[in-house]
Amino acid sequence: MNIIISNSSAEPIYAQIKNQLKHVILQGELQVGEMLPSIRQLAKDLHISVITTKRAYEELEKEGLIESVVGKGSYVSGHNREYIREQQLREWERHLIQVIEDSKNLQISWSELVKHMRLLYEEEKK
Repeated sequence: MNIIISNSSAEPIYAQIKNQLKHVILQGELQVGEMLPSIRQLAKDLHISVITTKRAYEELEKEGLIESVVGKGSYVSGHNREYIREQQLREWERHLIQVIEDSKNLQISWSELVKHMRLLYEEEKK
């Protein structure tokens, strides 16, 4: 897991951490039950305050994406699978909207788009 912090971003550092962790959880790069770096270790690795990493983890916990166990650490939550699925579907829909917009800009017809998608879908099965 590689978290990149930008000091020039208008987004607060805790939000950058939260959003990047949320992304890797929703993309399935971090699986249910998988342990996250400790708050202290992440702060040390990123050269930031423990308070900042603690806030990012608290925000993720409020969203139900992670669970923290005192003395043991923080883990990807398994309790909120429906929320994770819903977020994944929203991301998928954003990608589809982009594909549709690109297709319209390239003047690709609906039938051509479906044909290409079917072909790509079938290729992925192999």
